[in-house]
Amino acid sequence: MAPLNALLFGSEDDPYPIYRALREDGPLVRARFGEWLVPRHADVSALLRDSRLSSEFPGEYARLSLPDSPAVDFLERIMLTRNPPAHTGLRRYLSQAFAEPSVRRLREYVSEHADRLLAPALDGEPVDVVEDLGVPLPVLVICALIGVPEADQHDVWTRVATLNRAFDVPNRTAADIEAMNSGLPWLRDYVQRLLDDGRASAAGNPLSTMRARGEDPESLHDADFVDNVLFVLHAGVETSMGLVSNGCAALLRHPDQLALLHADPRTVHTGIEEFLRYDAPIQSTTRLAKEPIVLGGRKVRPGRAVRLLLGAANRDEAVFERPEELDVTRSPNPHLGFGGGLHHCLGSALARLVGTTVFERMVAHSGSWTTEGEPVRRQHANLRSYARLPLRLNA
Repeated sequence: MAPLNALLFGSEDDPYPIYRALREDGPLVRARFGEWLVPRHADVSALLRDSRLSSEFPGEYARLSLPDSPAVDFLERIMLTRNPPAHTGLRRYLSQAFAEPSVRRLREYVSEHADRLLAPALDGEPVDVVEDLGVPLPVLVICALIGVPEADQHDVWTRVATLNRAFDVPNRTAADIEAMNSGLPWLRDYVQRLLDDGRASAAGNPLSTMRARGEDPESLHDADFVDNVLFVLHAGVETSMGLVSNGCAALLRHPDQLALLHADPRTVHTGIEEFLRYDAPIQSTTRLAKEPIVLGGRKVRPGRAVRLLLGAANRDEAVFERPEELDVTRSPNPHLGFGGGLHHCLGSALARLVGTTVFERMVAHSGSWTTEGEPVRRQHANLRSYARLPLRLNA
């Protein structure tokens, strides 16, 4: 077991024994640098909705690891690090594109591109789940939602992908910081031009329509809107890719569960929720205590960071029967894979659509699955997924 103070929640090969030990230690566990960890489902679920915890951190927190730069501005503007009323306004604008009705209208588009990307795998060729499917499909879909032409998507995504390290302080290098700070001005200029072009056009475009439908469009600065467009593009791809790659990896390790999906493809829907529980793409979220909080006789003082361990909560024995087992038929499944409360993942409907489409096709057109090389876990302190996952679909 890795020492607690060295734990990087997303990049550990198997953090779940550590999570189990944390739950056994109690509802509140002290970690390094004065941070508190919350590992149990009931407490994590309640604190995700607790107004005594703030999503906004003083600016010096980001500047401990980043100099004044475009990357710091980005972190301070995005919904993830904002409280109401700023968070409410930002989410109102962007939720129009990512709400379930909007996403459902893209079902045919998602199916068409999933079929195209999966064609080599369905013909028996080995594929990399991440490179050939898990990244390109959500990039296509989210870019369609916000109006990025297909011809521009490669240039946009290669720069958006560098924002990954904005949320990965332990693994971040000087080269990562430089890539973020050089890519952000280009991205901001690109999104601003899309927004301006839409305003100038009688027909508009998805971005200008989102911006104009707010209750008071002038109350939200374009700089905030632009950076949050970039954030949802990044976060939407990350959650979808994590769901697809972690789900595929889990089925490769549990062929009996793949057999259940083959026996009844309708269980793909419960399987998606189980993948989100069993190995969540987002392992934790951090808040700042505004008021004293007491759990299990221990007190968190105001100004202390509180990390809510979603990955640990999803394996809580008090909530889930046989929590260490993958069960694609599990129902009910009150997992916290997409967080909860005001900051519940905006892209959850999109990730579910992408995941369901991919797994329905892979299950319907294959028998057994086999690995075609060693899977490589991506190194990230919070986002859990793979850098490489080669497999072959057998008839």
